[in-house]
Amino acid sequence: MLPKFKTLYFFENTDIIIMEIQRMDLADHADASELYHWLFLDKLSDSLVKLWFRSMDTSTEIQERYFEQGYLKFNSLDATYIEKYNSAQHKLTNFSERPLLPELEIVIENYLKKP
Repeated sequence: MLPKFKTLYFFENTDIIIMEIQRMDLADHADASELYHWLFLDKLSDSLVKLWFRSMDTSTEIQERYFEQGYLKFNSLDATYIEKYNSAQHKLTNFSERPLLPELEIVIENYLKKP
């Protein structure tokens, strides 16, 4: 059985996880907004929300993603996420090369089941 998604980026600290996944269970011609999902997991409340992607900027050293809910700046080692209106700022570590824990895979698969 093919996996339903693969992890493209994974950033984490003690309180939150921010990740980008690519759905593998959709047709190749599906819209990018259906194929790619940026997710924000609040570990304290166990709430998982989709970050609504707006735009991106990429250079050789730094990548940036702009969302309806905030801004993410990252490199190969770490990241900073600034919530909209600068209501909070989060320093994260880039763990994109590390496999996901099975519990987190289940959370994401449950998220993908929702319409």
